[in-house]
Amino acid sequence: MVKHYTNFNIKKIHRGSIILIGNFDGLHLGHQKLFQLAQSYKKKYNLKIGVVNFDPMPKMFFNKKLKNFRLSNIDQKIKLLSNLKVDFVITKKFDKKFSKTKALNFISQILNKKLSSKFIFVSNNFRFGNKREGNVNLLKKYEKLFNYKVVKPEPLIKSKKIVSSSLIRNLLEKGLLDKANNLLKRNWTIQGIVKKGRQVGKKIGFPTCNIDIGDYVLAKPGVYAVKVLRKNSDKYLKGIANLGYRPTFNQKKILLEVHLFNFSGNLYNKLLSVEFLKFIRKEKKFNNVNQLRAQIKKDLNIAQKTK
Repeated sequence: MVKHYTNFNIKKIHRGSIILIGNFDGLHLGHQKLFQLAQSYKKKYNLKIGVVNFDPMPKMFFNKKLKNFRLSNIDQKIKLLSNLKVDFVITKKFDKKFSKTKALNFISQILNKKLSSKFIFVSNNFRFGNKREGNVNLLKKYEKLFNYKVVKPEPLIKSKKIVSSSLIRNLLEKGLLDKANNLLKRNWTIQGIVKKGRQVGKKIGFPTCNIDIGDYVLAKPGVYAVKVLRKNSDKYLKGIANLGYRPTFNQKKILLEVHLFNFSGNLYNKLLSVEFLKFIRKEKKFNNVNQLRAQIKKDLNIAQKTK
């Protein structure tokens, strides 16, 4: 299992490693290509691989209005990085004090003194330090002095577009789930705790698990075929989900409601991972509950047939 640090005071075994710096939100195909390259360096130079990322993401820290933005949470990210055979991850809390770190101090005190980095993998548009004063050129300038090498891989291009977290967010917002999942090389997944709701689904014959989506990106409001994993279980439960504002019931808060097929049991306060398989239809307002119930039956039919 990958070792997870919350600061730069790492064990001796992890010093002098290959360091990849970035948000790695979603760990999409572009990121996966980057880690394949890092693995080839690991083999060639017999070094360990470490990741430096920040929580909250700097963009969210500086823009407090940016609420629904993430593709993956920290726990998901750690698991995905573990699958990519990373040796250790540093998730540094991004706060006001850290945001004021001078770019040169980040290089000399953290990348060199604390981590003893041997290779530093960054994207072309990487910025760091107080007021984003540091960039790739500054990192390169100090290569010889601090005995590291900057690696700046080429971005991955699919269908004439650079594969990026922002491209995937955009696809999800448009309801283009299949394209987003292809670029993630897995099903996009929201993790959340089941909260007690207003029991509306139960009253109309379709009980649901209500999940607050937190700061996940808001995919296109609508109905989705899903499959669900409970914590510490590897058995999937198939279901249907409504992501949205439930206009028929005049709700204002975005909510993820999941109805599981052939399941009975109490899931309140349980952690669920909801994998999005297919976008069925966009959210709409019905004139009455009977119309809604009839539409749900049609949606269920599609969801049950979804692989």
